[in-house]
Amino acid sequence: MDRTFWQAGHKPTLFSAFLYFDLSFMVWYLLGPLQVPIASALHLSTQQRGLMVATPILAGAILRLLMGVLVDRIGARGAGIIGQLVVIAALLAAWQIGIASLGGALLLGLFLGVAGASFAVSLPLASRWYPPQHQGTAMGIAGAGNSGTVLAALFAPALALAFGWQNVFGLACIPLIAALLIFTCCAKDAPNAPPAKKLADYLAVLKEKDAWWFMFFYSMTFGGFSGFASALPGYFHDQFAFDAKTAGLYTAACVFAGSVMRPLGGMLADRLGGTRSLLAVYLCCALLIGAAGFNVGGPSVALLLFILAMLCLGAGNGAVFQLVPQRFGKEIGVMTGLVGMAGGVGGFALAASLGAIKQATGGYAAGLWLFACLCCLAWLSLAGVKQRWRSGWSVAAARV
Repeated sequence: MDRTFWQAGHKPTLFSAFLYFDLSFMVWYLLGPLQVPIASALHLSTQQRGLMVATPILAGAILRLLMGVLVDRIGARGAGIIGQLVVIAALLAAWQIGIASLGGALLLGLFLGVAGASFAVSLPLASRWYPPQHQGTAMGIAGAGNSGTVLAALFAPALALAFGWQNVFGLACIPLIAALLIFTCCAKDAPNAPPAKKLADYLAVLKEKDAWWFMFFYSMTFGGFSGFASALPGYFHDQFAFDAKTAGLYTAACVFAGSVMRPLGGMLADRLGGTRSLLAVYLCCALLIGAAGFNVGGPSVALLLFILAMLCLGAGNGAVFQLVPQRFGKEIGVMTGLVGMAGGVGGFALAASLGAIKQATGGYAAGLWLFACLCCLAWLSLAGVKQRWRSGWSVAAARV
């Protein structure tokens, strides 16, 4: 890492953005590692289970756009405080009232989507303190908060076994409240934050072709990460007859790999170039996920393939957001919301489709091969636009 990075920016805000993002992702993902006991208690089919774990992803995708607007209006700090209060209230209600049906689980998933929208808070909060040459590193560190999925995968199944799965919602409020206090005390909005824009300005961004390309590329990287993070507990349970705790441990190893690689992906993109990094990511993911679809070698081979794939997807997440501020520096708030929304939509589509395909075909192979084909499409698309980006962008073109 460039030593000048630590001389720039505002370290308490960077830490607060990471912590807020980390614990928000923990609760956003909570239904994933709890899906096996919840599905058993509520008598859910595989498709219903897939819909349940995918709902927070979709809700978070939609709310990220709205949160991005709120960030530009009142600042990232204020938007983060509001979002965290909503999530805590929803978890307390689920704990006290209980969840007795699929409808109740889906309703909780909608509110947990607010936690997923934290993406549109933490990244602008951190990045606005740093100059362009450190954007990839700053957004990678803040974005490493998606490691909260590891916490959920590690601890939620064990806590559910010890105290019951409904009590996990109440226990989750304890670290959330602590993080909210730290965030309120330490986070500060950057003094050079861009002024609030009119709603027409947000729609204007969608007229840019590059905005749509970024949305597609992130729907593959973050969509792959979040979709697999939510679906893998069910995959390991169904494919290898693991109990909820063992499936959670296997999933935790996978999501830990992707989380660790996110900041490293931003740093690598700063050094090697974002498009070069992404091209490698899509090619490797296509090969790894395609190989996982053949289901040969047992759980150890499947675990290795998914760990390597999640490493690639994590690096891809960092690489995309190394590129975004170079192209849309003045619209970083709304672009974070738009690109984050696309990533969430991709995650919802992956998690829901894997459940539906499993129920329809009896296996996960077709769903995994479909994702591998989409990675190939992303590689071809990026290869087609990279030359125009390198020749047309005026900011940090050498690192594109």
